[in-house]
Amino acid sequence: MKTTPPARRKLRLNLGVPAMLVVAVAAILAAGATLFRHAAAQTNHTPLAATPKGVTVVTAKAAEYRDTKRYVGTLSAWLEAKVGPQLVSAYVSDVLVRPGARVKKAQVLATLDCHSSAVADRAVSLQARALEAEQRALASETSRFQSLLDGGFVSPNELEQRQAHSTAKSAQLQALQAQSVGKRLEVDDCVLRAPFPGEIAARAVDPGAFVRPGTPIVTVVDRHTLRLVAAAPETDFDAVKVGTSVRILLLANGLHLDGTISRRAPAADESTRTVRFEIDLDPEGRDLPAGTTAEISLDAGAARPATQIPSIAAKARGDRATVFIVEGNVAKKLEVPLLGEHEGQLFVSPELAADTLVVSEGRAHLSNGDHVMVKDALEGGKLR
Repeated sequence: MKTTPPARRKLRLNLGVPAMLVVAVAAILAAGATLFRHAAAQTNHTPLAATPKGVTVVTAKAAEYRDTKRYVGTLSAWLEAKVGPQLVSAYVSDVLVRPGARVKKAQVLATLDCHSSAVADRAVSLQARALEAEQRALASETSRFQSLLDGGFVSPNELEQRQAHSTAKSAQLQALQAQSVGKRLEVDDCVLRAPFPGEIAARAVDPGAFVRPGTPIVTVVDRHTLRLVAAAPETDFDAVKVGTSVRILLLANGLHLDGTISRRAPAADESTRTVRFEIDLDPEGRDLPAGTTAEISLDAGAARPATQIPSIAAKARGDRATVFIVEGNVAKKLEVPLLGEHEGQLFVSPELAADTLVVSEGRAHLSNGDHVMVKDALEGGKLR
């Protein structure tokens, strides 16, 4: 067998290591070159500013616009009374009704403990009866003195004294009778009755409470007709003329009603500079709650030509609206006068022509002159 000398084997090993390193480096370089070519192929060499931006557009429509006035009003009952004592202070004995109860005119609603007033009334009545009897006796005696004066049996001075005494007793009697009427009114004030037919809206106190004159115990309302009461700025005095048609939204139940202004105050409130106006409403069997809030809107002025776009298609500030329109594939920024807004739609000046494509979504990322790509078109707020 032929053997390789150790020196030659060592030489071969020393020559093989560099060759392996060269091959490995070449493989790494080749792989790097491949990855570089792949990455270069995936790189977008188009500037970002030149890339079209996707937007959604809407078609502007020709329309007419009338100024709309809006006010907030309160639905009030035709009649409302807070029932309580007006003359006496006393403890409440009974309250016979609760909210929601229907009552008739003169029906007893509550009673007060007025024993002291009843006793005082009886005492005054008895005093008046006694004084009345005494006054009748004096009047009869004065009449007899008059006949004796004609025969010369009494002096004129005695007759005048009798007449003066009778007149004084008569005046005292009238004073006691007036006092008796006042005490009787106090006794009557202890029984509280409904001033008109209606419903109980509130119950303020319960039996055992102490009430004074002017303290309400129950509140009675009559809702056979309701009054919608509102206030308009003094500059809208002509807009809220009697007979003007209005649209009403009741916030309590979401009910939409139509009505006309029934009356308007002839002067503005000095503190608020507002003009009060009222609209009469017939419930027509509907259970409309008094004391609730309603929104009132009415058209004012003549109709004007306008262009209609959705509110999302413009940035409104003051009396100006800023929009982006699409011409070709370029977005152009445009500022036009704003006429008004109604139910999510903006009405702008006809300077924005009808059938113009207006950007509705994607406006926040646009600048004047940007290239755009229309993704979807909206018509009337819906995709077409």
